[in-house]
Amino acid sequence: MQQIQGYHAHVYFDAATQAQARELCEQAAQLFAVSTGRMHQRAVGPHPDWSCQLAFGPDVLGEVLPWLALHRKGLVIFLHPLTGDELADHRDHAIWMGAVRPLKLSIFGG
Repeated sequence: MQQIQGYHAHVYFDAATQAQARELCEQAAQLFAVSTGRMHQRAVGPHPDWSCQLAFGPDVLGEVLPWLALHRKGLVIFLHPLTGDELADHRDHAIWMGAVRPLKLSIFGG
């Protein structure tokens, strides 16, 4: 089994939910050992929607994942491990909260 080095949770939003997403990400950073990325107001990488990334270690997954599930208030969140195999991490090992969105996996050769 591949070693999981960490996790990324991508909080998806649009113009109408941007403030809600910012608040969620800021709260997560205050409560847990997570790093918050920029609020991208465009599709970035494989992500089809605007997003903000939360990065964290395996040691806090058990706290962060259920908190996100209970506090996302309808926002779509895409969570994946970091194993070194980006295609598999995004395609095969993903955890979706809310609607599954079509990722642009071709950037990983998939």
